Amino acid sequence: MRPRRFHAPVTAFSRPRLVRHEIADTRWQLPDLRIAVLADLHVCRPWTSLAALRRIVDLTNALAAELILLPGDFLADGNLPARPVPAAAIAAELSRLSAPLGVAAVLGNHDWWDCPLARATGFRRNSVAEALAGGPVALLDNRALRLTHGGGEFWLVGLDSQRALRKRGLPGLHRPEAAFADVPAGAPAILMAHEPDYFAEGDGRAFLQISGHTHGGQFHLMGWRPLTPSRYGSRYGYGHVREGGRHLIVSGGIGYSGLPLRILQPPEITLVTLRRRM
Repeated sequence: MRPRRFHAPVTAFSRPRLVRHEIADTRWQLPDLRIAVLADLHVCRPWTSLAALRRIVDLTNALAAELILLPGDFLADGNLPARPVPAAAIAAELSRLSAPLGVAAVLGNHDWWDCPLARATGFRRNSVAEALAGGPVALLDNRALRLTHGGGEFWLVGLDSQRALRKRGLPGLHRPEAAFADVPAGAPAILMAHEPDYFAEGDGRAFLQISGHTHGGQFHLMGWRPLTPSRYGSRYGYGHVREGGRHLIVSGGIGYSGLPLRILQPPEITLVTLRRRM
C-alpha cells in the first residue's frame, strides 16, 4: 500500500498521502538526511484504528528514511465521538518502526490532558511515557540525543508539550534550557516540539524545528485554516515556514481533533530531506 498521491476533498478516515519537503542550509554540512514524520496519530476507533496505524507504520518503514520522528498526540482527543485505544497498544505498534538513526518522540497536549493516568496522578505520571519506556522509541522529554551521520554529528532535541496544562491555566511542561543543556554552542541541532508556537521565540540554537499539533487547521479553505490551535493563527498553521534564517516544518498529521473530519487537508506522512547548501 502506498500513500495516496490524490485525495478526496473531504476525509473522515486516516488514509494518508505523502508530503515532501526539502531544506538546503549552510548549517547542515553532513550528507543528505531523510526524516519521516508521523504527527498527531490520535489513535482511536473508528477514525484512526490500530489496523490503520499498522498500515501507516508499514508505509513509513517503506520510505527507508534515516530517522523517524513522532511529534506527539498519540492519544485521542476526549471530545471526539470515539473509543480510545490504550497507550500500551499504540506503543507496541510503533515499536515496529525502524530507521538507521532510530525513532524518537515527544508528548503532545492530548497525551497529557486526555491521559486518565496523568489526570489521576496530578500529571506526575503519563501512560504514553510509561508505555514507551524501555522500548525502541526514544522519548525526548526535555532532553537531547547526539546522533552520528555520515561521519559527522548532529543533535536531536525534544521539548515536552507547551499546552499540556493550558485548561488549568498553568505553564507548559517544556523546559528549553534543560532540553538544550548538553548541546554545544553552534552545533547543528534539530528541535522536535509538538506545538509549533515555540518557533516564535527566535531560539537560534536549532536551525530546524519539526512540529505537529495543528492538523493543518483540519479545514483548509482558500488559504484560511480556521481551526488552527495556535496563538499566531495560520502563521504556523502548516508546511515549511522560514523566519529569521531558520526553518519550521509543521506536519498536517494523521488524526482528528474536535471533529472527525478534514476538508482539503488530508492526513499525511511527512518526509523532510535535509541537504547541504554550499
